[in-house]
Amino acid sequence: MSLPSVLFLAFIIVQRLSELVIARRNTARLLARGAHEVGAAHYPVMVAMHSAWILCLIVFGLGQPVHLGWLALFAVLQVLRIWILTSLGGRWTTRIIILEEPLVARGPFKYVSHPNYMLVVAEIFVAPMVLGLLWVAVLFTVLNAAMLWVRIGVENKALAPMRAG
Repeated sequence: MSLPSVLFLAFIIVQRLSELVIARRNTARLLARGAHEVGAAHYPVMVAMHSAWILCLIVFGLGQPVHLGWLALFAVLQVLRIWILTSLGGRWTTRIIILEEPLVARGPFKYVSHPNYMLVVAEIFVAPMVLGLLWVAVLFTVLNAAMLWVRIGVENKALAPMRAG
């Protein structure tokens, strides 16, 4: 078994689980402040897709050699992840939670509307490539594109009144 692949996969698992804890906490706080959720119907599908992605990484990637160039790119993505999460602060969550307050316009949100989705698109492709799993990268990139088509449409529709005002 390749220790680098074990450490890489452990990082992804711990990161995603800790993000779920943060997201759950932030969601509860936002709802307590009067926010509301939209797009809840597609959320279980998104969770299932991300879970399947991680499962594929584990089943097919455990013991594979780690490709250092892809690992370096993945590390850069993690710096961007921290920038996105710190920019959103308590408003970051894995659900679409609408709070009737001005949208966050600092950090990467000054430059693009959906930096977190852009990051996830990159991660879904790059993480499997760290382990040489091109087919996993391609398959889940396509599945994620379909998911984001639905999700971003729902989110943009819900945020349109706040962007207009």
